[in-house]
Amino acid sequence: MTTDTGIFRLTQYAHGGGCACKIPPGELEAVLADLLGEPLSDDLLVGLGTGDDGAVVRLAGDLAIVVTADFFTPVVDDPYDWGRIAAANALSDVYAMGGRPLVAVNLLGWPRDVLPFELAKEVLRGGLAVARDAHCHVGGGHSIDDPEPKYGMAVTGVADPDRLLRNDAGVPGTPLSLTKPLGLGVLNNRHKRTGEVFPHAIEAMVALNLVASQAALEAGARCATDVTGFGLLGHLVKLARASGVTAVVDAPAVPYLDGARESAASGYVSGGTRRNLAWVEPHTDFGSLAEIERLLLADAQTSGGLLVAGEVPGSPIIGRLVERTEYDVIVRG
Repeated sequence: MTTDTGIFRLTQYAHGGGCACKIPPGELEAVLADLLGEPLSDDLLVGLGTGDDGAVVRLAGDLAIVVTADFFTPVVDDPYDWGRIAAANALSDVYAMGGRPLVAVNLLGWPRDVLPFELAKEVLRGGLAVARDAHCHVGGGHSIDDPEPKYGMAVTGVADPDRLLRNDAGVPGTPLSLTKPLGLGVLNNRHKRTGEVFPHAIEAMVALNLVASQAALEAGARCATDVTGFGLLGHLVKLARASGVTAVVDAPAVPYLDGARESAASGYVSGGTRRNLAWVEPHTDFGSLAEIERLLLADAQTSGGLLVAGEVPGSPIIGRLVERTEYDVIVRG
């Protein structure tokens, strides 16, 4: 049996979309605060403590494994594109740690009595295509009957333990580079509400952060994170706290996808973005920056770029790290 995927708008079968459906960072921190515990050994190089993109365990002197998992509800209506985006987003966590993905397993939730399972096959086919682009094995996975469609991957990679990209390694005086433009959240929300398709946003989301990660390592960077559901400002707050520094953002230097500013001005701002802004506002000096600019900087990204403490060739510099102040982030308009 064949199914016309166009008659099903997948974004209408979920309450949120993409990384905008993440649990708000403030709520997450409160839950995890008492669960840190002591590591079993010093071989756990990166754990829960700094809220980094993946866990890292040393296996031998020059070899460590990077482990992560990421999944979310549909961010676009096309099942194949959703699969590609979700896979690129999951793989990004390994790249954000300076690693190379080796093997992934699928994580699938599907409302089997509501949506044809042929659509799920297209989702998985999209994930497999991106994993192959990354030269990453896909070795199976796990699926459940779920009221909402959800898809992602658990990924294992390898890295040099002495050349990791960590969110707690920021140093004052270092520039900040951003490897993908912002605005994915507002464009995705506009797509969900109107059905308009934004091919340039899909192209950005399916693009692997492989080249950016390699360029950052070759440039000598040791501090990075990827920009996803907590928005640029949310991830920057976490990086600044973990590194004991303050981040200064030059707002006019931040790049945006075509149509993002117009979409934000027209009200296509997700609830996840507004929660991001509410969380970072007490810890950020915005000066007189307009609310629309604040929302864009807090826009909940899906499969965004890397935020690197260091100069990455071909990527704009959007600010710098400075000595710690009373704020985590200072935004200059």
